[in-house]
Amino acid sequence: MLFVWPVLWAVALFLLAAGSGSSASRRLAAVSFFAGTGALAAVLDLNIIPALADGAVRDRWEQPLYRLQAAASVTSYYGVPYAFLLFALAFRPVRMHPALRRALPIALLAPIALCLLLTPGYTERYPISFEVVVWWAAPYILYGAAHILLLRPRRSPLSPTYWIVCLAVVPPVLFLMVMSYVLPSLGMLRMWVYNAWVASLAVAVFLIGLFSYGFMGIRLLVDRRRLDTTWRAVNAGTAILNHAMKNDAGKLRLFGEKTKRYAEKTNQPELLRDIETMLSASLHMQEMIARVHRRTGDLELRRTSVRLGELLRDTLAALEPQLDGIRTQLLLPAREWRAEVDAAQLGEALNNIVANAAEAIKGRGGALTVKLSEGRRELVVEVADTGPGMTRSQRAHALEPFYTTKGGGTNFGLGLPYAYQVMRKHGGGRSRSGARAVKVRASI
Repeated sequence: MLFVWPVLWAVALFLLAAGSGSSASRRLAAVSFFAGTGALAAVLDLNIIPALADGAVRDRWEQPLYRLQAAASVTSYYGVPYAFLLFALAFRPVRMHPALRRALPIALLAPIALCLLLTPGYTERYPISFEVVVWWAAPYILYGAAHILLLRPRRSPLSPTYWIVCLAVVPPVLFLMVMSYVLPSLGMLRMWVYNAWVASLAVAVFLIGLFSYGFMGIRLLVDRRRLDTTWRAVNAGTAILNHAMKNDAGKLRLFGEKTKRYAEKTNQPELLRDIETMLSASLHMQEMIARVHRRTGDLELRRTSVRLGELLRDTLAALEPQLDGIRTQLLLPAREWRAEVDAAQLGEALNNIVANAAEAIKGRGGALTVKLSEGRRELVVEVADTGPGMTRSQRAHALEPFYTTKGGGTNFGLGLPYAYQVMRKHGGGRSRSGARAVKVRASI
């Protein structure tokens, strides 16, 4: 228990800090906190209070620590079932009236309030009235577990989170229910000592799953911050490089033009050809670095009201030569949506994504689908193709600047990173979709 208590609280803090304000993350953090509070009570009971030396130290600290242990124990017994049920309802949301959704957490506190008011207070042998509490605590946990297990992942991005919860959250809570509520209600007390082993295993599974696959968007948040930091570094570097190259290229052109006039005046055709080659190379060099800088520079949005369906039609129309021989489908909702967006930047971002999809299936006789769908608070533009997709390693690096799997000197590996930054600026992002679909979101 000495190890379990700080680890469970650390997991709770991590979920709160990295959970992006998710209701499910907050409630799972509450489950971890209340479980850690129970571990704290066990540490006080088994380690700290017995270790107090006799005399003034024990006289001063025994009663405060005993009261802390009592408060921690009762809080854990009542808090874990309540928080777990709320987590289950947030993890798999149920359609209900907004007023009922707000009232439900308060209504679920009723058994706790009644037990606190009507059952005997804390004692070392009976921290709570197990034979009473089990009748609401066990149903809370059983319903929450059944509610989670009935959730079937409908698409691959949900699978890691679903299975992490099934392996790292549900079994330990069910084990805790048996050891801390059911068996004590039958007279088998202090069975909670076995919870530490299961809790340790659950934390290990949770951490492995978190850093391998991500959990409820947490890994995405870490990846997003890493990509943003990388993008800012690239932006600063290309700005400095563009400035230096522009100055040097300007000097080359100045002296090159001067030498060109001299070659023309003195009728030296061979020197003139060399000067033309040098001027062309300097112009090409300046243009290439300017193109990189334009893609990596800080994006400033100029928002206007745009019909998104029309923007998608225009994007596909501009790419008709590249889409030749590809079965292309544009799916739009019945309602014509308008959004405040930067039409030029958004159009370029969509152009990059569609062009990438077209390249992936060119010559394969594949199909490409562009779909605009309506969410509750957002519009989703999805570009899907039937190409071979990317490996897991390629997907992990797809949004990193200058990463590319294509050959040729004109492929800088900036198309998808640029599209990602444009959508981030619009308040959207990308889904953790598989190799055949990229989702971008724009606020309505």
